[in-house]
Amino acid sequence: MPNRLAQATSPYLLQHADNPVDWWPWGPEAFEEAKRRDVPVLLSVGYSACHWCHVMAHESFEDELAAAYLNEHFVSIKVDREERPDVDAVYMEAVQAATGQGGWPMTVFLTPDAEPFYFGTYFPPEPRHGMPSFMQVLEGVRTAWAGRRDEVADVAQRIVRDLAGRQLDYGRAGAPGPEEQAQALLGLTREYDAARGGFGGAPKFPPSMVLEFLLRHHARTGAEGALQMAADTCEAMARGGIYDQLGGGFARYSVDREWVVPHFEKMLYDNALLCRVYAHLWRATGSDLARRVALETADFMVRELRTPEGGFASALDADSEDPDTGKPTEGAYYAWTPEQLAVVLGAEDGALAAAYFGVTEEGTFEHGRSVLQLPQDGPVVDAARIAAVRERLLAARGGRPAPGRDDKVVAAWNGLAVAALAECGAYFDRPDLVERATEAADLLVRVHFEASAGRAPRLVRTSKDGRAGGNTGVLEDYGDVAEGFLALAAVTGEGVWLEFAGILLDLVLDLFTAEDGSLYDTAHDAEQLIRRPQDPTDTATPSGWTAAAGALLSYAAHTGSEAHRTAAERALGVVHALGPRVPRFIGHGLAVAEALLDGPREVAVVGHPDDPARAELHRTALLGTAPGAVVAAGMPRAADGSGGEFPLLAERALVDDRPTAYVCRHFVCARPATDPQELGEQVGAAVPRR
Repeated sequence: MPNRLAQATSPYLLQHADNPVDWWPWGPEAFEEAKRRDVPVLLSVGYSACHWCHVMAHESFEDELAAAYLNEHFVSIKVDREERPDVDAVYMEAVQAATGQGGWPMTVFLTPDAEPFYFGTYFPPEPRHGMPSFMQVLEGVRTAWAGRRDEVADVAQRIVRDLAGRQLDYGRAGAPGPEEQAQALLGLTREYDAARGGFGGAPKFPPSMVLEFLLRHHARTGAEGALQMAADTCEAMARGGIYDQLGGGFARYSVDREWVVPHFEKMLYDNALLCRVYAHLWRATGSDLARRVALETADFMVRELRTPEGGFASALDADSEDPDTGKPTEGAYYAWTPEQLAVVLGAEDGALAAAYFGVTEEGTFEHGRSVLQLPQDGPVVDAARIAAVRERLLAARGGRPAPGRDDKVVAAWNGLAVAALAECGAYFDRPDLVERATEAADLLVRVHFEASAGRAPRLVRTSKDGRAGGNTGVLEDYGDVAEGFLALAAVTGEGVWLEFAGILLDLVLDLFTAEDGSLYDTAHDAEQLIRRPQDPTDTATPSGWTAAAGALLSYAAHTGSEAHRTAAERALGVVHALGPRVPRFIGHGLAVAEALLDGPREVAVVGHPDDPARAELHRTALLGTAPGAVVAAGMPRAADGSGGEFPLLAERALVDDRPTAYVCRHFVCARPATDPQELGEQVGAAVPRR
């Protein structure tokens, strides 16, 4: 019989709707029930594409005995971390503080007042590798609750006090300068894996935000080491198994240091961020590999993650049904044996594919299977032949049981996708990608902008099947959606997207900003948790704090708004404090700081939209590598505001009746340019390439 999750819109919660566990969704009713029964709360947090979440569900939450024990002695709450990042952040902070590590599934035991007192992640069904079994944990917590209640209460209250004392105050630190940025680069150099690309050891995650910083730092300073780290890391990932060599797109992370074996889930946010990074790498270097990967990743997002409503789904699962066993198995959709290649391609092409993609008899993964790679020492092969091999393998793979898809549309991640697809479409003459970006932006406005009488529209965090979810947006939603709208405005020349970004950023100033200029992850009037979450560091995505700072800075450059620029500068105080110390974990903030140090440059391109000369100037402006440069293109705008759609176009006249570009920064303007070559020199772009 379905439990209370049967009415949820979250695909993750719906996966647990038929569990024998009597799950509750997060809400006051669950805690009232715990108070009524005088029992503790089990909080279980995960997400749809999480492999170990599925494992624990199969082992414990589908087990009748474990479920019966839970139902008798606990109130069990299931949370989708992608719908409620605020709940996840607060309790993850407690888990990490108590255990020194965290991850998903996250398992936390709470008092009926939502105060945490015992923590963990995955618990096995039997004691294993020094971990207690899940039943042992449940029995231990129940015993403590029944016999040592005062001790439990003391622990819970101490944890809440400790969390409350962690409030950040970086708004008065001042924005980082060139010295702090150089120190951050030095810190990254020390942690860089020169042999394999990337940073740190296994597991190894795509350092998307750090790569963006490295590209911007090189553009501002000419530091070749920064560009080399970015280019080498991008090549290593693109050649590794973390990249889908057949269908495009990146897996979540690599379990090894060499990027060979991925954790196979594919997330929208990773692919949106990396699509943009590779496009920017191409913009800086002209790399054919970067161009190919950017376009293949964009096409993957459109082909496999786009929803019927025009948005983008959250993720593809790591697991899929293994055709040989019929059981859900991680990586079954993606891995190959030499024999499987030969069945699809024939003996000769099968042997070629095995050599080209690094498929061995021993296998690089499990059960003698290999994840496809592009080894540096692979054979030199005719490109047309390899293209045909890829096409046949992709078609054959399409006949395998596909991984499940989480169709939930998350506002923040769709904002990242809008920015990536809009820029790829502009750089690579792919108007279809700009159309897909525009359709996703339209969905965000139609479905995720929640209007109510007497107040500005608010963002809703998620939607599914074109229907808005019940959770309000957090700071990263506002920052990333505003960033997407600003990128779309630059590419399309449609000022309405600048206006929508302004609405969101005004709400950031009103609802998320403290008096000292620091930012909170939730609005002033959001649900009150045991602590108001506030995290300036990046996770798999840019922190809401620095995402908002970047969008505020760009909007200020577009409009001249002193309030928005001041807010951006104050928010970047956290980068001044943390950038030199932990640069790997504040990469997006470092990238925004590069834009601040460069200006950012303000580029206005005026001319008739049908004039090819204006189109060439516009494209040259977009190809500029100057960090964070903002671009406005349209008809000239009169001093009274009539005419062009962007404030930057005000009083910008044609020179000699020809389309003209104006570049300004730090209150100084360069000579108006009518020639793409001259404009390219002003914005750091090469001669426009195709």
